[in-house]
Amino acid sequence: MSFSRYIFCFFVLVATLPSFSFDRVTGANATLNIVPGARSAALGGTVMAQKEELVGITDNPWQLALQEYAWGSFSHVAYFEGTVYDMASMTIPLEGMHGLGVSFSRFGANDIPWIKEGEQIPEGSDYKTLNIADWTFSIAYGRRLWKNLDLGIAVHGLYRELDQTGWGFRSDLGLSYTFPKNFSVAAVLKGWTSSAAKWESGTFEYESPELYLAASWNYPIRYFYGSFGAYWQSAGVFHNEARDLDFEGNERGGDIFESPLDWLSGGRGGIEFAFDFGLSLRAGLSSFTTFESFTVGAGVVVSKFLKVDYAFESHPVLSSVHRVSVSISPWLFFNEPKEKKLKQEKSFVEQEEPVEISEQQETIEENQIVEKEPEEFNEGPVIVEETESEVLEGSGGIYWEE
Repeated sequence: MSFSRYIFCFFVLVATLPSFSFDRVTGANATLNIVPGARSAALGGTVMAQKEELVGITDNPWQLALQEYAWGSFSHVAYFEGTVYDMASMTIPLEGMHGLGVSFSRFGANDIPWIKEGEQIPEGSDYKTLNIADWTFSIAYGRRLWKNLDLGIAVHGLYRELDQTGWGFRSDLGLSYTFPKNFSVAAVLKGWTSSAAKWESGTFEYESPELYLAASWNYPIRYFYGSFGAYWQSAGVFHNEARDLDFEGNERGGDIFESPLDWLSGGRGGIEFAFDFGLSLRAGLSSFTTFESFTVGAGVVVSKFLKVDYAFESHPVLSSVHRVSVSISPWLFFNEPKEKKLKQEKSFVEQEEPVEISEQQETIEENQIVEKEPEEFNEGPVIVEETESEVLEGSGGIYWEE
């Protein structure tokens, strides 16, 4: 489609919007803000700071620029009162440092008793039931822009089944930059085209864009055969999100420009230790204002093509929940890891820790010069001068050349 057609579609959309009743709300399409994967949930919900959360491509699509293999991921969590959240996603690497991702999710409850207003409450289970659910579909794209700068774009669609049906839309834009020493920063602008929902009654709800910041740091600790990671995600910079109250109803998470410390209290954080043999242990806080929002979890690399993650999430008011995620790579199931990645890892290690050559090794290498007669006198036995290093290695000094 040419650029002029995009402009035409934009003006057609703007022209049709006045026919709806506009209502500015907080938390439109809030289902899209649910932490999708068990890894990021165990780290306090810091999904925007992750680079290896394959289920979370809807919140950090820039990680698709770093994927080398296709992965299929699934996540399940059972909330209180029979409410269930299920999500499935797939990452597809493309040539060069960019890739695509798609995901589906359902958040809802089934078999809810439904009695019309004014009707008598029936006895037993002789009553009508209904189901409520939010269905989402997302497409994400990530690519490397320049050196360690990655760009990610995600587009979301939502279909809602309540007392009336509705449709929702949101698009997100994110950037991530990796500094030396494995330190990364990221910024995500959620709803940069606005987050909107249209209901069957004709009501049109929208939410203003919101900006989030995130950071992560990883440090190898070879004494314990693994690496340590710390992750942080901020509250909304524009302060339009539905997090103005804490779990106990008290105001918190103030504006960043008026009260920076209060704004920092509305963030999230987590730590992780990943052992070299495939086990990862995690802990975090989904809100810095209360320790009752703690999260813990673990992850296991069962094989080169299978990863399993678990998270336990506490809540100061509501019941705790358990979350499980599974990631499978069909390509790695039938193939060995690409040699390119092994070379990159080897090169990184060599650059990180250059090998020191001792003076004794340099002296031995200099003595390994073999004096040999010119080729025209090589008939018969040839005596080669032995060096100390050759004798140590058990090499002979006399040989026949025909």
